[in-house]
Amino acid sequence: MDQLLSQDVREIELSLIVPTFNERDNIVPLLEKIEAALYGIRWELIVVDDNSPDGTSNQVREIARRDRRIRAVQRIGRRGLSSAVVEGMLASSASVIGVIDADMQHDEAILPQLWKAVARGECDLAVGSRYVQDGGMGEWNQKRQSISRGATWLAGLVLKTQISDPMSGFFVVSRRAFEASLPRLSTIGFKILVDLVASAPQPLKVIEVPYEFRIRSFGESKLDSAVAWEYLVLLADKLFGHIIPVRFVLFVAVGGLGLLVHLASLGISLKILDLSFLLAQSVAVLIAMTFNFTVNNFFTYRDRRLTGLRFIYGLLSFYLVCLVGAVANVGVGIYIYDADITWLLAGVAGAIVGAVWNYAVSSVFTWRK
Repeated sequence: MDQLLSQDVREIELSLIVPTFNERDNIVPLLEKIEAALYGIRWELIVVDDNSPDGTSNQVREIARRDRRIRAVQRIGRRGLSSAVVEGMLASSASVIGVIDADMQHDEAILPQLWKAVARGECDLAVGSRYVQDGGMGEWNQKRQSISRGATWLAGLVLKTQISDPMSGFFVVSRRAFEASLPRLSTIGFKILVDLVASAPQPLKVIEVPYEFRIRSFGESKLDSAVAWEYLVLLADKLFGHIIPVRFVLFVAVGGLGLLVHLASLGISLKILDLSFLLAQSVAVLIAMTFNFTVNNFFTYRDRRLTGLRFIYGLLSFYLVCLVGAVANVGVGIYIYDADITWLLAGVAGAIVGAVWNYAVSSVFTWRK
């Protein structure tokens, strides 16, 4: 039995990871094209779906009942292409792992070329590139091309290996290279290739293969302002995340905005609504905490974003965390002030303790991994 299992594992030469969200209509056409492209190669395909409302996971499972090479990983309460790819890679078995989007915009015909380059040891990473000779952006308009090139330039700030198209979501990598990068991966946002290359302990040997980017046939593009924001957060994490967590920086920045909201609410409650100071301060604190939670939920913890009833439960837990943090803030401040240290230092120390408490505890209890 052990010998049979070992033989089964060796027979898989390429594990292909497909991250999805609302791509039901693309699944069958994609599988047909991949099967034709990978003829002669023993492969498995793992679709990692972020609980798509359109039933993408169910569609994949229906196919998997008839084809043992196909598997579905359905994630609940987690979002993000990079983390989906990492989970798919960890669930795979081959020594060579590929990534391709489900939107049919990548040219699956070059997959054998990408796979051979890695499988034969010619490189650690083979990338489908739109920017090398004979590659192209297809029918993308000038604006989107400019944005892509700008993002490519920014990626150069964190990459240890020069790549013409680090924004590509179409590549093949050796398991050894992936596992070497794994401890340092940020898994933030959509650009897993940037994360993978920037996290490698040593510069990777890379080969780039040209392809022409295609237009999407079904579904909708996921490119929006939030994707751009997550990309900037990823770059920041690669640049100084080893010194101080980027989430903490964002959390504190939101807290600074929350202070302005607090003061504005307090002024309105006192001057316009003519409330007592105690009531006005209570209202201002409640509004500021609600503001902080909402903004952090959308930006700082976008990959763990809470919706529906989970949003309400998360808000209540955030209230509780911040109330305890306020007590810690005051307690530390009083302790330092009573030690005959300047009131300014006491106030700053209390604020730091409160901020660290709020960040650390809300990360665990409000926005659970």
